[in-house]
Amino acid sequence: MSHSKLTVVDFFCGAGGFSEGFRQQGFDIALGVDSWQSAIDTFNHNFGKDFQSKNMLEFEHSIEQIENLPDSDIILGSPPCVSFSTSNKSGKADKTLGIKLTECFLRIVAVKKHKPNSILKAWFMENVKNSKKYLQPSYSFIDLNLSEWAEKNGFDSNAVAITLDGNSSVINSADYGSLQSRSRLITGEIIKYGKFLIPAPTHKCPSGKASPNVAGLQLLPIHRTLGEFISSFPSPFEIESSEQIKDPSYDYLIDKNVISDHFYDTGIHACEWKSSKYLKLNHPYMGKMSFPENLNKPSRTVTATNIGSSREALIYKSEIKRTGNGEYRVPTVREAAVLMGFPLTYQFVGSEGVKRKLVGNAVCPSVSSALAKEVRKAYGYATFDKSHIIVDPNLKGVNNLNTFSVKEFGAPPVRKKESKFRRHPFKKGNMTVALSNYDIIGKEEEFGVWKSTVFYGTGEGFGSFTYEENFYKHLEPIIMNEFSDGDKFIKIINNGFSERIAGKNLLQEMYEKKLSVGRFLEPTLLIEELARVIEGFDAYDELFIQKEQKIFEKPIVPKKQLYSLYAINKIVTIANNS
Repeated sequence: MSHSKLTVVDFFCGAGGFSEGFRQQGFDIALGVDSWQSAIDTFNHNFGKDFQSKNMLEFEHSIEQIENLPDSDIILGSPPCVSFSTSNKSGKADKTLGIKLTECFLRIVAVKKHKPNSILKAWFMENVKNSKKYLQPSYSFIDLNLSEWAEKNGFDSNAVAITLDGNSSVINSADYGSLQSRSRLITGEIIKYGKFLIPAPTHKCPSGKASPNVAGLQLLPIHRTLGEFISSFPSPFEIESSEQIKDPSYDYLIDKNVISDHFYDTGIHACEWKSSKYLKLNHPYMGKMSFPENLNKPSRTVTATNIGSSREALIYKSEIKRTGNGEYRVPTVREAAVLMGFPLTYQFVGSEGVKRKLVGNAVCPSVSSALAKEVRKAYGYATFDKSHIIVDPNLKGVNNLNTFSVKEFGAPPVRKKESKFRRHPFKKGNMTVALSNYDIIGKEEEFGVWKSTVFYGTGEGFGSFTYEENFYKHLEPIIMNEFSDGDKFIKIINNGFSERIAGKNLLQEMYEKKLSVGRFLEPTLLIEELARVIEGFDAYDELFIQKEQKIFEKPIVPKKQLYSLYAINKIVTIANNS
């Protein structure tokens, strides 16, 4: 069997994760194409190239530009997934550009596949799972604006040029040894067989459900875990040392003092990790997530941003003892890159924000390496059990983020002017009682007037009702008569808690600055404090059964939701009238 070099052209190449997996299997990288300069700089740095940035839309109408591209054995592409993602504008983002860019890629594939004496052996495209519903099952030459080219080369312009239907599979990187669970749609074709072949997994989900049903599945090792990685990798707070470290994903050692982008403090402000914790554990209509991360599973998907206050943020407990600011941290750029499957020697060019985007948008090399093996096997080329890795890092021209120091926390990042606020103390009885500074139901445009609203159910379309100011006065006698601790609860709210409620303008200002002023609590802390108070009055999950009074749409609700409505309506009344 031959070890002959096969060539790769990588479109939307980004940081080069797709190409890296193929390089690890002995392929030569002939070209990387991307419109983002930082991506091209990173690609060039790691592959020793001098490519220029280029917009893929230049291939939309120019056959000449496509024909001038080098012929290659493999064509790779990962069109930008942002518009297709369900997380972008709740899946309602404009898909037009995403579709156009994808069709530009398929246009290139069609020309290179069907041209006379084509050498193309396979093509692969990576995107988010949701992209499939916006693409056609197949594309004719005319669909790809190739009518004239097809007729010139002896094809019917209505003939199918590229088939996607049946040539796609959702692949989880954890099934191929990655330290993260990252499910992406891989579409492609091994030309020899005229179809896509799913690579055999190297690892399996403990339940056996996540991996394809293949022979020998029961013999595979289970998914690697986040805990396995964190426990064996140096802490970001370690001092400089010439100690040698094993790459978590590959079989080689590297001096710890040449590991870049890792030994710096990624601790986040208390207001940020508390926001993330709330959204993970108590989101208005989405399920619970672990806080901090679950160490017994692969990492959740690495994202392209570093917003420590978001629901999707990866949050770790800090290795150094701090309370509040810095108590939790986000992964370092190097940790994120390792979770993606990049070798420790792989470098990223740019600022920290740029590096995180490069890493989070990449294709996992473990997945692309598995695809590369599949091609080699199909054409009778030997595969490599040991990946080809560049073991000497090139740090020249790299903005190394290492500081080997602990940062001091100043003022937290502020929110935008007139930021919307919505929070509830807890979900209970499939309902929530929310405090907001706008009309959540959407009936009014008025902003800055605080409101108390009850929501039934946890998704769009469920019943809801917003209560008028001073409604809490109707609840006071009910609470005191129905519950033995009602009188005590009312006293605590009216004597101590109420004094911490600011007027509406100051409440908004504190929310935007993420800071409390004097005795007043900013609204996120106000809701946190309320949750603590109410939890102390509901040790036995008591219920409130409505009689003649009509307070809630449900006849029976948790007692703590009655208490929540009382306190939140009182917040609204005080704030709007101060």
